[in-house]
Amino acid sequence: MIELTVNGTKRQVDVVPEMPLLWVLRDELGITSPKYGCGVAQCGACTVQIDGAAVRSCQARIGDLAGRSVVTLEGLDNREHHPVVQAWIEHQVPQCGYCQTGQIMQAISLLGLIGKPTDEDINEVMSGNLCRCGTYPRIRTAIHAAAIKMAGK
Repeated sequence: MIELTVNGTKRQVDVVPEMPLLWVLRDELGITSPKYGCGVAQCGACTVQIDGAAVRSCQARIGDLAGRSVVTLEGLDNREHHPVVQAWIEHQVPQCGYCQTGQIMQAISLLGLIGKPTDEDINEVMSGNLCRCGTYPRIRTAIHAAAIKMAGK
């Protein structure tokens, strides 16, 4: 049994240690916001936070995560009113939506590190999160808007 905290709840899973966190979240725990995109940590659709850092869950082995804390979109505090989620809605970021949970989780990590990011900061940190619909200008605008909201708290 491997024990970790997922979205604030201690969970135990009985899986092989090599299983990717993505499959544990989706198949074992029924958490569907992280998506399978590429399986090689190149697209960002599976991004979650592990101990506050953005991580590609398709490449994170569950055996390496014992005792750690994992947060997905479902586990965000006050999710409906989170400044990043609100900015995504206000700026109509998603088109197909497939990559958006990974984009949001990456953006939250970015804003945790850099409170007032420049366009260059956003481009650099978000570059590993691909959007096939090309909503990058709206993503950037939403991140700037969320930064302003978060600074006002």
